Amino acid sequence: MIHFPLRSRCVATTFACFVAACVPIADACTRALYFGKEGQTVTGRTMDWAEDTLTDLWIFPRGMARDAGLAKGSLTWTSKYGSVVASVYDGASADGMNEKGMVANLLYLAESKYSAAEDTRPALLISSWGQYMLDNFATVQEAVDDARKQAYRMVTVTAPNGAAGSVHLSLSDASGDSAIFEYIDGKLVIHHGKQYQVMTNSPIYDQQLALNEYWKQIGGTVMLPGTNRAADRFARASFYVNACKQSAEPREAVSSVFSVMRNCSTPRGISTPETPNIASTIWRTVSDQKQRIYYYENTASPSVVWVKLTDINFADGSGTRKLTLVGNPDIGGNQTANFVKAEPFKFLAPH
Repeated sequence: MIHFPLRSRCVATTFACFVAACVPIADACTRALYFGKEGQTVTGRTMDWAEDTLTDLWIFPRGMARDAGLAKGSLTWTSKYGSVVASVYDGASADGMNEKGMVANLLYLAESKYSAAEDTRPALLISSWGQYMLDNFATVQEAVDDARKQAYRMVTVTAPNGAAGSVHLSLSDASGDSAIFEYIDGKLVIHHGKQYQVMTNSPIYDQQLALNEYWKQIGGTVMLPGTNRAADRFARASFYVNACKQSAEPREAVSSVFSVMRNCSTPRGISTPETPNIASTIWRTVSDQKQRIYYYENTASPSVVWVKLTDINFADGSGTRKLTLVGNPDIGGNQTANFVKAEPFKFLAPH
């Protein structure tokens, strides 16, 4: 296994959650979208990885001048919406929710192939992909409409060992609308609609849907696949997120999603280097998109951390703020008021 200094936290650090299968470290994640009553929408995800991703939580305000990560030829924008995100290696927004209830989740997909090298459109790095969505859009429909314009090229990030990054993106909004974005053979493929509730890893999404149809025919009350493989986690998440109590009560909705994500998690200490879609679950997030509360659970911690976006000042000029989780495993409870001013991290770029 390749190891890098834990506190280096720089471009030279491996972009762990986004490295390709040839790296002898494994990654696997699960995302599920819950529809409660009276518009109670909740999105949950697991982060499965073979080592610490050095994750912290960040508050980003409106009005931030953004560069997608490349000094030359980079896509630029100014953030329209404030957000709370979970970073990995101080180099990417891997997960988060904005003030309008839009949620972005980046998950590993070995089959991803991005824009051709000769493409001259402005570049958006995979390390800034999720943040671009959170900064700019209040709804999934807005994000889908923008993506279909094909106004930018997607650029992967190369790890120090030469392996290319490889992710796909899920979005959900407060209405329950959902979309899955994949780059397959250099072309953007979008699955848009509330029916796309679950995302895991390989194979590509079309094939995952076909595999899941088999388990639907068998029926989850009879049998569900129980391994840690991506297709099995997809089947379990799809069944349980709809089988659990569909409630209008926020506590019941959030706890239901946590229970689904824990069911789809991989115990700590388990990883299969030769199978990149199996690794220990190191953290989980649950986003209450109606109440605007973002929950974070470190699987090595006894407590859940949460942030109330409705209590945050996202105004232009309010500044970037950070909640340091690295080295603080016992932190828990409502941490909204405990973020401190900090310089924003730079998106990991090719080097």
